[in-house]
Amino acid sequence: MDPSTALLTGRVAVVTGGGAGIGRGIARGLAAFGASVAVWERDPDTSASAGDEVGGLGLTVDVRRPDEVDAALARTLDALGPVTVLVNNAGGVFRSDLLDTSENGWDALYRANLRSVLLCTQRVARSMVAHGSGGSIVNITSIEGVRAAPGYAAYAAAKAGVISLTRTAALELAPHGIRVNALAPDITWTEGMVAVAPDGAEEQFGRIVPMGRAGHVDEMAGAAVFLAGGLSSYVTGQTLHVDGGTEAAGGWYHDPAGSGYVLGPPPGSGPVTPAG
Repeated sequence: MDPSTALLTGRVAVVTGGGAGIGRGIARGLAAFGASVAVWERDPDTSASAGDEVGGLGLTVDVRRPDEVDAALARTLDALGPVTVLVNNAGGVFRSDLLDTSENGWDALYRANLRSVLLCTQRVARSMVAHGSGGSIVNITSIEGVRAAPGYAAYAAAKAGVISLTRTAALELAPHGIRVNALAPDITWTEGMVAVAPDGAEEQFGRIVPMGRAGHVDEMAGAAVFLAGGLSSYVTGQTLHVDGGTEAAGGWYHDPAGSGYVLGPPPGSGPVTPAG
């Protein structure tokens, strides 16, 4: 094997929601491995700063709107060339108990977390097909897409939809040389997480996550770089859990008394907001 296979030199990547958090970490990672990166972000300040940081393009885009996606793709093609990597990271979450969820609230979470993935995947994949370039699409879903999430039904349903869409898109786009995979994080330290995390959160996460800590955005970026490049050339339709073992644990937690694992929440653990 040639180590240069890991590089993304000459590739053009789009990262949606790349102004902060996991998205910004992924944008940095793709750029570090040689890709020219366009950050599509709704916040004009963070889109500009992220674009500058990666030495690429920062565009203010609401990926829930097809007209804005079309315009952003046209500007990206003009500035950087044909897109060969797409990371659908944009999304959002808020708590809403099932009995209290409004139609507007449901639609808002669907549009942010699933409709945006369809719009960007469809538009960028059409461009990949037209240019005959093939490519890699990486969708950011969540551990909440594969387990129950009380209080977050709409969010979890949308993230489950991303996993299903990933599989179907992988089959439909495979004849065009386009691979489609997903990353599913759990607890990941981001600016937003740090801002809301209560005192003792790091210790709490150590009890919840088998590897004993929350993840870092660079660890998500490493997985995204792998799926974007040649080292994963025969991988498609898969969801990779970058979660320190949480999904595999299936409800087993570290026993604070030090006697291994226990089934059920560890003593002293509080609620954890979905972070993927």
